[in-house]
Order: sequence, then C-alpha cells, then structure tokens
Amino acid sequence: MSRPRILIVGAGFAGFRTARTLSRLTRGRAHITLLNPTDYFLYLPLLPQVAAGILEPRRVTVSLSDSLPDVRLVLGEADRIDLDDRTLHHTGPEGEGGTLAYDRLVLAAGSVNKLLPIPGVAEHAHGFRGLPEALYLRDHVTRQVELAASADDARTCAARCTFVVVGAGYTGTEVAAHGQMFTDAQVRRHPLRRGMRPRWMLLDVAPRVLPEMDGKLSATADRVLRQRGVDVRMGTSVKEATHDGVLLTDGEFVESRTLVWCVGVRPDPLVESLGLPMEKGRLLVDPHLRVPGRPELFACGDVAAVPDLENPGSYTPMTAQHAWRHGKVAAQNVAASLGLGGARTPYRHRDLGFVVDLGGAKAAANPLGVALSGVPAGAVTRGYHLAAMPGNRVRVAADWLLDAVLPRQAVQLGLVRSWSVPLDTSSPEVARVPGGPGRQQDASARSGPGAALAADTDGRGTGAGGPGRARPHDEPAKGQPGSGTRQIRPGSGAAQPRDEWETAKGRPVTGRPGPGAAEVRSEAETAKGRPAAAPGDEPAGNQAGGEPARSQERGGPARNQPGGESARDQAGGEPARNQPGGEPARNQPGGEPAKNQPGGEPAKSQPAPGAPPPGGRSSPGHPAPGPVKRTDVADEDSAKGDS
Repeated sequence: MSRPRILIVGAGFAGFRTARTLSRLTRGRAHITLLNPTDYFLYLPLLPQVAAGILEPRRVTVSLSDSLPDVRLVLGEADRIDLDDRTLHHTGPEGEGGTLAYDRLVLAAGSVNKLLPIPGVAEHAHGFRGLPEALYLRDHVTRQVELAASADDARTCAARCTFVVVGAGYTGTEVAAHGQMFTDAQVRRHPLRRGMRPRWMLLDVAPRVLPEMDGKLSATADRVLRQRGVDVRMGTSVKEATHDGVLLTDGEFVESRTLVWCVGVRPDPLVESLGLPMEKGRLLVDPHLRVPGRPELFACGDVAAVPDLENPGSYTPMTAQHAWRHGKVAAQNVAASLGLGGARTPYRHRDLGFVVDLGGAKAAANPLGVALSGVPAGAVTRGYHLAAMPGNRVRVAADWLLDAVLPRQAVQLGLVRSWSVPLDTSSPEVARVPGGPGRQQDASARSGPGAALAADTDGRGTGAGGPGRARPHDEPAKGQPGSGTRQIRPGSGAAQPRDEWETAKGRPVTGRPGPGAAEVRSEAETAKGRPAAAPGDEPAGNQAGGEPARSQERGGPARNQPGGESARDQAGGEPARNQPGGEPARNQPGGEPAKNQPGGEPAKSQPAPGAPPPGGRSSPGHPAPGPVKRTDVADEDSAKGDS
C-alpha cells in the first residue's frame, strides 16, 4: 500500500511546526513535502535586532533541510490549487513550473504587508516582514547617517537623520527602539552638526503604544521610548508620502528620507483564489483547523480564521504564538485523519504573556500575567526567545554577548537595494533580483516599489493563484527586450526606480528626446553609474557603421564577430575601426559621428543630445536626486487610511 502524501505550503511558524510534528508522528509512514520560497525558517521576533546590527542575518534563520531531515523540501511559490484534482501548481526560484499532488494539504502561507490607500506610501515606504527588508533598512539607515555627517546644509542633515516609523504595534515599537540606539551609536563616532541628533518618530492612530497588549506593557514601552528620545505621536498617521518627506494627518510636513511601514499584516493572497468562505481575508476553518466541506484541506497560522473557544464569537489573532500552536494541532489532526495518530484535537489556547525587547537592558514583559520592566524584563525577554527558537541558540547568545562588550559594525554591504524590496509584494521574504525569471510586467512597475500595485491597476493583479501574480523575481531576463533597470523621464507620471549606488552618488538620469520616453539600461552600466547612450550615439549591430560594445562590465563584444572588435574600457563602448562610415573620435561623451559624413563634422568636446552636462551637474532637464530615488505620485484624492 502506498504511503499518503501530505503537502504543507509555507514554512513560517505554523508551517514549520506542522512539518516537524508530522515528521515525528508519522515516522516514515507518509510522504511529507514542504513548499517554501526560501530554504530556511525565519524567527521574526528578532528581525529588528538584525536591522540594528546586533545579530547577523543567519542567526535568525534555521535551515529547513537540517532541522527537517525526513521532510522533502521544494523551493518555490504556490500559483494555483486545484481542489478537485488535489494538485498544486507552483513556480520555482529560477522560473520553472511544477505540480505537486497531495492527499492532505495544509495551508500555512503566512502574511504580507498591509497596505492602506494613502498616496505615495507604495512608492516611498518599505515594510518589515522579511530578511531582505531588514538588511535593506540597516544599509539605508547607515548610509543616511554617513551622508548627514558630511552634509554642508543643516536642513539636509536633519532630513537624512529623521526616520519615520508608522505603526506602534509589536514590530514598529521594537524597530523605533532599536533604531534610536543604533543611530546614536553611529553619531558618537561620526558626529553630526553641532546640536543635531538622529530623530526617530513613531506614529499610530491608536491612543497608545502597543494598543493590542496589556496597559502596563504599553506604559512601560512608551516611557522607555520617550526617555531614549523617540518622538512618539499617538493619534497621528501619514496623510501623504513624497520624495522629500511625509505629510502627517495633523497637517505637519516632516522632511525625511526614510519611511518604515509597520501598520500590520494581511493574509497571503493565495487563499483568496480558492473560492472558499473567508473572514477578513482569512480562510474559515473549524476548531480542528479543517476547512468545512473539504476533509483533505487544513489551514493554520495567519491565513486561517480559527475560532477562539475561550472567547466565543471571535477568532484567534494573527500572532506568532498562535501560529506556532496552530502548527502542532494541525499536525495532530492531519495524522489522525490518515489513521497515523490519535484522536482529533480542537485548538484551545491560554495566553502565557508577551515580551517586547526595547534594546539594551530595557524590555517590557508580563510572563504569566506578572508585569515586569527594566533588567528583569530584559532577562525574561531574551530567555524566552532562546527557548522559543528551534535552532541557533548558542550563536544568538554569543552575538548578544559580543554586542554588550564590543561596538557595532556600521557598514553598508549593498546587498539589497530599494527596488528589491517593494512594499506591495506577495513575497516579502524574497528580494527581487535583476534579470531573474518571471512573467513580463508593465514597464512602469517592472522594478519599482509599486510593482504589484501597478499590476493591479492594469487588470492583471498580484493575488496568488492567478496568471498575473507578482513575483519577487519578475524582472525580464538579461539580453531580452526591456531587460535591466527601467528609468522613466520625470513628468511621465510613472515610477522611476534607480540603481541604489547611482542615486547615492547623486548622478542625474540621462535624458531622452520626446516626453515620457523610457530608457532601458544594462545591469553593468547601472552598477557602475554610467549614463546610457542616447539613441543615435552608436550604430546597431550588423549594420553599416559597425557593432557597438555590449553592456558588459569590461571590454566590448567577443572578437571574430561581424563588425570587428569594439574598443575596450570606453564609456558606452566604441564602434570598431575600419568599418563603413569611418572611425569616430575617442573619449567623447556619447561618442562622435565619423568624419566625412553627410552634414559635416560636429564640433568636438560637446555632449551628445540628452546626455548630462560635464561634471555631473544637473540641469533643469536633469534633476539630481537624493540618495534614495523616490517618485512623487500624481495628485489625486484618495480615501484616508489609518494604522
């Protein structure tokens, strides 16, 4: 008799616990498959410490292959589920498709960033749900402090050192608390202008910090934040986000280059495609975590609306504690349904308390209902995290010890760029990569922060299960039409994602004739900050006039190619010699047409049309942006949202 097939979607708190418990219960009597975009389980509660430079990124990750040896790991994301055929269609990390059959399916896909209809937020804010976002925030904050320390203008210095966090829940409170300590440590070694200090703002429309938790925890966290210098604004949120800052609901405009979005989460859109009963975006299940009418389908974690038997008429909240407990009960009930375990068990819970790490020796905790603050709360908080982590305990404890005796390393690694971590994405745990596989996207949403939002507006959508689901690697492949980073001329109304290194250097966008014309840049050119050649600067390959140098990091195209060999190490490449049309002059911005051509020879040392002025200075047609390129959205009335 063949062994039953159990498929688990997602390896968060719920999915990881389900797989681990099922592996122990079945003891090889079932095929267990785990589908997840990454090969690790992420311990989310310690993510703010990664952004603050306390923990290294791998400390908060646990290898799925090592910790689940009897579980088959399939890397990919679910696209569509055929409930009648009991199959799941998925896409792998390199764009390959696949199908997985199952006898029991456990949906534990987790959650994504919660968006509100506030103008400019999708373009200028970044979430905090995955490891790429934490790494980006650490690099970005470090860069802003370094640029502020060298700024000549006091206003620019203040804007770069103002960091706005929206959402005073568990995540936002910890990000602001750790962030203030992180930047204060940096400016002690790189002082700002006299009398200036990094400013962190924490906004929320709720009446108090940590509104979903006990009042004593809230009061302790609020006191620690204010003592540390965090500007706590309750009853206030963002009305509009722009390149230069944020407009608050009280009418104040705060100049800033950083907007961290921590207003909450929403269930992964995968479950919406099933056509089953939902409760506020979550799949309705019974107390045994089974979907009514579908005996083979279970759901747990943030995607499941689980009845709260302790509070009839309500559902368990979307927290890590509940997801972890859901996973154990789901595994027991799946095994029972296959005759591989005991009797079915309903989900019941009893809160054991909450802990909030506020950095250093400060924390707020109420274990078993006993309110603690200060050093005792800090000890309980870190002890709880060490006990709850399924791995890496010694490494985490070692990093905490090193942080207590050694200064933090504040360096920019540049591994994750702004356009790699858009706010509106169905996969916050995976960063976008240039040239990665995926479906063709709209030009204005190919690599910008509003990629998924733009896909929604043109009718393709980003929800999982449909053909237009946005992927973290939806960049076109290199060498294909539209590959590379797209840049749109100002005024076109489309997002203008730019290379992070180029924007950090303040280099202007290369112009193009005609309004709204799109510029396609190669990966190598963008990484080096070189301006792309304007149309007409170089002849196309296989045409009279030779073949231009291709977009490679060094040198031109390979030899023995039609059109000869391109000159090396020339900005934008140089056409081959001895080609029809003569040889162009060297070292000219944008190249120079060959002599003896109809129309005469143009004057030397003049920039090509559409190229930036010499010296990198911007003109009215070529504005030089700040370190992180943001695009102002068109003025339009939008419904107000809150956090």
